[in-house]
Amino acid sequence: MARKKVAAGPRTPATTALTRAGLTFTTHPYTHDPGSDLGYGLEAAAALGVPPEVVFKTLVVHVDGLHGSGLAVGVVPVSTSLDLKAIAGALGHKKATMADGAAAERSSGYVMGGISPIGQRTALPTVVDSRAQALTTVYVSGGRRGFDIGLAPADLVAVTGGSFAPIAR
Repeated sequence: MARKKVAAGPRTPATTALTRAGLTFTTHPYTHDPGSDLGYGLEAAAALGVPPEVVFKTLVVHVDGLHGSGLAVGVVPVSTSLDLKAIAGALGHKKATMADGAAAERSSGYVMGGISPIGQRTALPTVVDSRAQALTTVYVSGGRRGFDIGLAPADLVAVTGGSFAPIAR
């Protein structure tokens, strides 16, 4: 049975993908402060009034030996760091490095600080940290700075074609 989205907000490729998939999500626009020293993820958690453990950041990595562009997406809580060896292993390879920012923007179609794991221009292998599975709702970038989407972790994995693995430290 298809579900409908919960709240209207800015229309982005991420919200379009979720709507097309019939998934329930909430939208959370907030005023982004370019002068904030919190970083995008911690700023989002503070603006949304939620713990940093439920706000997840989207990181684009280059995985040695991965088919195609070699790019992949890791989604981890903003209170943690991405374990590059763990994401490489989750994708069946040995080594990963952070992707160049320009390459991440080109591939995703989003700007740094607003890269959503959902609705990317080029679909990339996606791994969501397994900590998400214990949560009812996770918040990820909605496709622009100052805009997050709340959704069930299983729906995040479904819409991205991703998987869960322990990739955060």
